[in-house]
Amino acid sequence: MKIVLQRSRQASVSVDGKIVGQIERGLVALIGIGHEDTEATASALADKTAGLRIFADENGKMNRNVIDAGGDVLAISQFTLLADCRKGRRPAFTDAAPPDRANELYEHYVSELRKTGLSVPCGIFAADMAVSLTNDGPVTIILEL
Repeated sequence: MKIVLQRSRQASVSVDGKIVGQIERGLVALIGIGHEDTEATASALADKTAGLRIFADENGKMNRNVIDAGGDVLAISQFTLLADCRKGRRPAFTDAAPPDRANELYEHYVSELRKTGLSVPCGIFAADMAVSLTNDGPVTIILEL
């Protein structure tokens, strides 16, 4: 499982020109799920997402997590994070989990985040989505287990 987290001042995801999820301050989580991933992987990465201290405290130091900062998490599935570009010029996606399994683990990740009390609006799994965000910092972190 690979997650790209972007600290954002605002973000939204649209499908067919209609906003399906949006946040003000918080994190945008782009989530790629592989063949080897399990519910344990998704749970561990949800815990890491919620607890990662990448928001500034009163002294400007990154000591606060998204919960402490009063933010939300916009969760978006993105199988292209599993692209293998080592050979040729066309990415291979053989490391990505099959859609049914990937959706189950994506939903599990979102569910685990919501258990922390976070608001977690989402994109639509496997849809053609347009993501808009204002990256804050910029701060972009890659999480993998």
